[in-house]
Amino acid sequence: MSEAVKLKDLCKEFTFTSKDPQRGFLSNIVAPQRKTIQAVDNISLSITKGETVAFIGPNGAGKSTTIKMLSGILYPTSGEIEVLGLNPQRERRQLAYKIGTVFGQRSQLIFNLPVTDSLELFAKIYEIPEALYQTRKAQLIELFSLDEILTQPVRKLSLGQRMRAEIACALLHEPEIVFLDEPTIGLDIVAKRRLRENLRRINQELGTTIFLTSHDAGDVEYICDRTIIINTGKVAFDGLTNVLKKRYLTYKIVQIDYDDTLVGQTIKLDGVSVENSNDHQLTLVVDTNKIGIDVVLKEVVAGRDIADISIYDPPLEEIIEKVYKEAGDA
Repeated sequence: MSEAVKLKDLCKEFTFTSKDPQRGFLSNIVAPQRKTIQAVDNISLSITKGETVAFIGPNGAGKSTTIKMLSGILYPTSGEIEVLGLNPQRERRQLAYKIGTVFGQRSQLIFNLPVTDSLELFAKIYEIPEALYQTRKAQLIELFSLDEILTQPVRKLSLGQRMRAEIACALLHEPEIVFLDEPTIGLDIVAKRRLRENLRRINQELGTTIFLTSHDAGDVEYICDRTIIINTGKVAFDGLTNVLKKRYLTYKIVQIDYDDTLVGQTIKLDGVSVENSNDHQLTLVVDTNKIGIDVVLKEVVAGRDIADISIYDPPLEEIIEKVYKEAGDA
């Protein structure tokens, strides 16, 4: 398959004026001090069409800066950038017809008008024929359950409703790739789950490439097959999301529900610690580098009446934190 995104030695610097109170007002005006921040530092990567990619990192790592360069909003300081065979800066107009963008904290909908008016405006902007527009509109209304909000002014929508409408507008012209910057920020659990399911469906049914940034590990786990982690402008990890979990997953959480009571139950195994315990439930943290899960289970179920056993991976946030720490120590 062909490449949707190709970056080579991509860099972005921001230079700004810094005021020093000790130098005095005139000195800061006549001879201001300038500081340079390396927001993106020599990033090289490629993304194949149809991939679902999470581009994540701590605040200030360069995520939003990169996505703005990919969509043509910002110019790189140096390096090469190509999206769907086009240069985002020199060929921004042509690229606009092939990509969709959603910035979670910046609306592209018309604030005082109904959602349907924003859809019609996008259809005009992207020069979508009327028949195709009506077909596509009907598909998106069904996919994102927009029926009840089509005639409501955008200002009256909840955050979850607005985000569904935002993504529908971004997909109206059937882009080959959609860039999502914090698409689930501020959404409740139900709204997040629905949005994640819809994005997976769009990718699977239409082959749309999805490139998102997020601080929510759930977005990464449920939407993206591949994860790229950047820290201080550099790539710290690039691989399958499942590989990320396996590589940095050194322990599991084991929860045992007992039919009988836990009076007198003690666990003395190297690599095992008790996270929580009550009369009928025991939660253990097991270091799988030191002891096997089978050994632990054999110990905790011996001679007891068991109602249920659950084994969990730790939250992805903790795994990502390990990657940040390793990158910082390197």
